[in-house]
Amino acid sequence: MSSVPGSEIVTSGLNMISQSLQIPVIIFLIIFAIFAVITLGGLVSEYTSRRKIPIESLEKIIYSISNANSLDEIKNIIKNAKIYESQKVILIKILRAHTLSNDARHTLAKKLIESEENKFAKKLERTDIITKIGPTLGLMGTLIPMGPGLAALGAGDVNTLANAIIVAFDTTVVGIGSGAVAYFVSKIRRRWYEEYLSDLDALADTILDKLKD
Repeated sequence: MSSVPGSEIVTSGLNMISQSLQIPVIIFLIIFAIFAVITLGGLVSEYTSRRKIPIESLEKIIYSISNANSLDEIKNIIKNAKIYESQKVILIKILRAHTLSNDARHTLAKKLIESEENKFAKKLERTDIITKIGPTLGLMGTLIPMGPGLAALGAGDVNTLANAIIVAFDTTVVGIGSGAVAYFVSKIRRRWYEEYLSDLDALADTILDKLKD
């Protein structure tokens, strides 16, 4: 059966492209694996410094701000509150905007909170990328060496096939492992950051309502 003219050139080109991707794929998988370990260590460090704010404490702060009689009293409540320092900075900035119009204060508060959201989003982007790309690269690392490996099997070269299978399994494990670790880190951090932003939003709304009076 005759082959289609030019098909050998096309298949040779595809094979060359596929094989040329093997080293970059392995390099990226190594980078992802190292980053996943570092990120997991960062999660542990972040957990030890994390400040859990009970709903009772948040409720007490909201009542204190609502019942405060002056801006200085609200400022002292914020400074003494058991919340994150970054939250205190944003709330005090909103408080200092008491000279602005109501719409301007809300705009400032919105931008300050959006800045925090963007900061967390950028932090989550890195692990989200590994979550999705890690297993994909692992699959690529599995399939790329199998072509030459099967060709070697047809030629009776068992050693080459064995080496190809080892590379295929190793890349699969590293890709899936990196993706799993990154998914775990993203899941935990996303919950923490949502709680942080929810608390910040509630306190900011309380201050804005107080300044409106």
